Amino acid sequence: MSGIADGNGRHRVAVLVRDGVLPMELGLVHQLFGRARSAGGAPLYEVVSCAPAPGGVRTDADFQVTVARGLEALDEAGTVIVPASHEADESRPGGGPVPAALAAASSRGARIASICTGAFVLAAAGLLEGRRATTHWMSCGRFAELFPDVELDPAVLYLDEGDVLTSAGEAAGIDLCLHMIRRDHGAAVAAEVARRTVVPPHREGGQAQFIARPVPEPGSSSTGAARAWALRHLDRPLTLRDLAARESMSVRTFTRRFREEAGVSPAVWLARRRVDRARQLLEETDLPVDRVAERAGFGTAASLRQRLHAELGVSPSAYRATFRGPRSGPGADPNSNAGNDPGTRNGQAP
Repeated sequence: MSGIADGNGRHRVAVLVRDGVLPMELGLVHQLFGRARSAGGAPLYEVVSCAPAPGGVRTDADFQVTVARGLEALDEAGTVIVPASHEADESRPGGGPVPAALAAASSRGARIASICTGAFVLAAAGLLEGRRATTHWMSCGRFAELFPDVELDPAVLYLDEGDVLTSAGEAAGIDLCLHMIRRDHGAAVAAEVARRTVVPPHREGGQAQFIARPVPEPGSSSTGAARAWALRHLDRPLTLRDLAARESMSVRTFTRRFREEAGVSPAVWLARRRVDRARQLLEETDLPVDRVAERAGFGTAASLRQRLHAELGVSPSAYRATFRGPRSGPGADPNSNAGNDPGTRNGQAP
């Protein structure tokens, strides 16, 4: 993880708030990053709020928040997060101090992220030109009119373009923050933050912003039991017929219901859960890579390496070294060099 750290080595996260800010979006950044802890219990981030000018900032509720810091706080931030403002985001910002400050922070190497319509500000700063981005689905039409050079994807929860990230509505902001924590410190740290906050630990960024039937209609059958059963048996060679049989459905009906409820096909969902399990085992155990592959349902170490490299750009040993440090012994991967793996991005897993 790159970026500026404070005197205690914590990564600085600046939340840039403007008049009309959504209080939930401001609070969720502090809540999630503020609860990330190392194995020894030390805070991993310092989170500060800043505004175009210090002082009172209106929210979209019936109260104000007082922000002590101005835009100079961005000079000391490794990550800048821009929540939505219902007062300003969908009218194209001019030159103004905020887009200029974001562009300057980005040029210094800060990671810039937006929640909901905060993407309008990132686009006004020129940070999204030629990139993929998302925003709240209700604002996508206006966004496309104002910023035609941005590759807008209105369907996803969040998009990670490396140094610039965007997300959809408020709940997707939670997913984005957990994704950044996971990228910085691994799945175990992010899962503990989610557990303490009582939110789902991981929703894929590519999942649809809105799913046709997230809650089954009364009297209809759900695929939830099959998903729960699959998670308990990821080490098995599960088939679509196996999953459909758990719900006493035909394969065709099960596939349709599954996509309505999960937002993706059973095959895609199962592949992602296997990667999640492999990441967890690589972070939390010293199991050899072939045993990790077996327990996650990949069958062979070669299959796991191929899938992990396709998903994350790293080998199993490089991923383990990033989040646990280099190791020797039974947990090491003798067929891959973590320090010189051609699939490793800057020596780190994304």
